[in-house]
This record gives sequence, C-alpha cells and structure tokens, in this order.
Amino acid sequence: MSFGEMLKIVDILKRNDYDRKYGPYPNPNVRKAKITVKVVKSLQKNFGVRRSKDQLRKRWLDLKLREHEQYRRIRRVLQKKRTLSSCLHIWTLEH
Repeated sequence: MSFGEMLKIVDILKRNDYDRKYGPYPNPNVRKAKITVKVVKSLQKNFGVRRSKDQLRKRWLDLKLREHEQYRRIRRVLQKKRTLSSCLHIWTLEH
C-alpha cells in the first residue's frame, strides 16, 4: 500500500472520528461500516485500487499499534496540509 493511499485512509478515518474519541454514538458498528465504505470508494476513485473493508481495518490497526513512526509521519503531513489550507483561506479572504 503506497504512502498516498495510507494518507487518504488516515485523513478520512480521522476526519470522521472512526475511533469515537469525540462522543458516544448510537450505532457505532453501523457508523464504522459507513465510514469504511467511504474509504473504499475514495481509494477506488483516487488510486484505482480495490481494498476490502477488512484489509482497511487491519491496516488502520497496524498503523496505530505497530507502525508508530509511519503513523506520526502521516499525521504530520495531514497537519501541515490543514495548516496550509487554512492559511491560504485566510489570505484569500484578506485580498
């Protein structure tokens, strides 16, 4: 799995609060299934690869539990991307 694919996976899962850090949800399993469907569709559209939901779930857990350094790199890239886009948004509002 390429770095770009993993970047997209982490971006979608973090944005949609896959790990339920920000509150109780009524149907967590249904919610997680919907989020993984979003990830599968996004990977198919952007990279042309088909991954199963189980593959994505296992890869996500591996990243978090075993591959700390790579997970940190991905989070850092996403944080820089968000900071840059917010700065760009502010700049466009000023001009």
